[in-house]
Amino acid sequence: MSEATCRRELDIEIPAEEVTKASDKIVRDIAKVARVPGFRPGKAPATLIRRRFADDIRSELLQQLLPERIEQAVTKEKLVPVTQPQVDKVDYTEGSPLKFRASFEVLPEFELANYKDVEVEIEAPDVTDDDVEKTLTEMRERAATYVPVEDRAVADGDYAQLKLVGIPTGGGEPLRAENVMCHIGAEETLETFNENLRGAKTGEQRKFDIAYAADYGDPNLAGKKYSYVADVTAIKKKKLPELNDDFAKDVSDSTTLAELRTKIKEQLIAGREHKINELTREKLLAKLVAANEFPVPEALVEHQMDARLERAVRSLAQQGVDPRAVNVDWVAMRGRQRERAVEDVKAELILDRISTAEKIEADEADVEKEIGHLAEHGGESATVVRARLTKDGVLDRMKLKLRSEKTLEWLRQNARIQVSAKSEGSK
Repeated sequence: MSEATCRRELDIEIPAEEVTKASDKIVRDIAKVARVPGFRPGKAPATLIRRRFADDIRSELLQQLLPERIEQAVTKEKLVPVTQPQVDKVDYTEGSPLKFRASFEVLPEFELANYKDVEVEIEAPDVTDDDVEKTLTEMRERAATYVPVEDRAVADGDYAQLKLVGIPTGGGEPLRAENVMCHIGAEETLETFNENLRGAKTGEQRKFDIAYAADYGDPNLAGKKYSYVADVTAIKKKKLPELNDDFAKDVSDSTTLAELRTKIKEQLIAGREHKINELTREKLLAKLVAANEFPVPEALVEHQMDARLERAVRSLAQQGVDPRAVNVDWVAMRGRQRERAVEDVKAELILDRISTAEKIEADEADVEKEIGHLAEHGGESATVVRARLTKDGVLDRMKLKLRSEKTLEWLRQNARIQVSAKSEGSK
């Protein structure tokens, strides 16, 4: 056995008299119901039963004796298995001791490094009046209207309203859009669209080809070529609302622009504090993982790799992308998750040890609060959410997750946090 892993192997021996006693009982039980030619039920001799049902007797004997003896050995060795024991090297001869080996992975034993008063340094930009004005600008952008432009061609800064048809080279389903707003000259607009639509007038049609880069953001278009037919149905300019008290009333519950500025600053400060808390938790975990060196069970690492891959697939699906249509080597991608998966498992094991040491638990009130949050987010009643979680058997997992979160928050509150301001452009 290598000490660098969590795999354990126990060589176990069951005394011959115990094996014989169990074997005799199995033989008697089989004899009561067995149909043996020439004998009434229950009258066949034990020697015949043993010979005729040797495989069944052996199988039943192992099922009866092994689990209990493994559990006794595990308890004696003070081990905590995380996988089902695998049995091999079974040595069984009638009248002799029963010998076998049980192999499994266990939770690692390790000395927990210091976790109190851990020092972390966080860089976070101060909230300035410029940040408030930037937020106001973004709010004006969202509240903007588009007004028609008459008697001239499309120019940089305009929005060309298009009816668009794209035919893929080599065949395939065409792309069709009845009402696309294309911001001419903007950084986010593909240069091919800018070049071919500048100077176009309302009612004019433009035709052009485009080859999308292999790393284009939309996987449905990446690496493909299309021939486009674009009909300019309108030319529009974006009109921002005036920055005044009326604007403040339209976009918020504020009555004046000054009040809106104050609320924005309060929200930005709260967001900064939230970011500091999140960064602190991340850095605390990273420090604890680096300070505690121990092996982790391979089964837990494999499970975490699967979970990470599942999250990536779910993220694509939520973006409307069919994961089966994406040109991704999922096996290789899963393999690249190993290092992070090991860190995740170590972090959870460390948090579990700290939870135990500090007597931190998630109680029913914590569960109720989380269920209420899920219910509000999903637009369901708390009763329905709890029933579903109970049916799916995930309430215990939820409690463990909440316990870890409470422990991490305890660590944050007991850490020495140094926050230094930085400019948005600093690295």
